[in-house]
Amino acid sequence: MTYKILAKRNLAHKMTMFEVDAPEIAAKAKPGQFLIVIARTGSERIPLTICDFDAQKGTVTFAFHEVGKSTKELATFAEGDVLLNVTGPLGNPSEIGCFGRVLCVGGGIMVAPLLLQVKAMKAAGNEVTTVLGCRSGEFLFMKKEAMALSDEVLVASDDGTAGETGMDFLRDLLACKMFDRCVVMGPVLMMRSVCEITRPFNIPTVVTLTPIMIDGMGMCGVCRVTVNGKMLFGCVDGPEFDGHQTNFDELVKRQRTMLPEERLSSIMWESGGGCKCERK
Repeated sequence: MTYKILAKRNLAHKMTMFEVDAPEIAAKAKPGQFLIVIARTGSERIPLTICDFDAQKGTVTFAFHEVGKSTKELATFAEGDVLLNVTGPLGNPSEIGCFGRVLCVGGGIMVAPLLLQVKAMKAAGNEVTTVLGCRSGEFLFMKKEAMALSDEVLVASDDGTAGETGMDFLRDLLACKMFDRCVVMGPVLMMRSVCEITRPFNIPTVVTLTPIMIDGMGMCGVCRVTVNGKMLFGCVDGPEFDGHQTNFDELVKRQRTMLPEERLSSIMWESGGGCKCERK
C-alpha cells in the first residue's frame, strides 16, 4: 500500500489536515476510530483520530497540531508526498443513536474529528448543539462546517477573543435547555472541566481519551487509563469512555511522564534543520 497525501489543508496556526489515499481503511472506518501514522522510516507511531472518510473515493482524513518532533516532521509533508504507513481503523466506533438532544463539545485540534461525530449524530435524528473551543480567535476553525452540520453552534475561547470566555457558560446553557447526551473531544483539562459541568445535570457524558500510545492494538499496555476504578486500555477498550467515571488526574500525570524527553527530541530535531521527506 502507498499512502499518498491527496490534500493538505491549513486549519489554523500549526494545525493541519491531511486527506490520504487509503481505500482499505476507508472501507471499514467509522466515527470515533483512530489511525496510527508513521511519517517515514524511523519515525514515531502517531495516534490520530479519524476526521472523515470516503469509501467511494478510498480516502481517510486526519488532523494534527504541531507540538512535538513527530507532528512537526509530519507537517513538512506536502500534497503528493507519500507516508510510510497508515494503520487502521483502530479502536471502537462511537455509539451513534437517536438520543434526542446532543451536546457536542470540541477543543483545539479535536474540533476536526468532533465534526464527524456531529454529522453522524445529526444523521441519526438528533438535535445537535455544537460548541467549538479554542485558545483564542486566531485558532478558531471549521465554524462554517459546524454550522452546516448542527442545529446550533456556540463558540468559546480561553481568552474571550472569540465567543464566550471559557466553558463556564455551559452551566447556564444546561440550566435552561435539557440535553440527553454530551460528547466531548479535546485537551484533557477541558474535557475534565466539561464533565464536572455536566455531572450535576446527570447528562451522560462521553469523552475521547488520548493517553500515550505505542502500538494501538492492546499489546504494549502503555495507554492504560482508569475508568470506574478499573484499569482499561485506551486503544482497545476505547478511545471513548464515560467522562464521569474517568480518573483525569491519573491521565494528566501519565501524559506528562515523557515531557522532558519529548521537548529534548523536538529541540534536537529543529536544531538539525528538520527532515526533508522523500517525494514520490
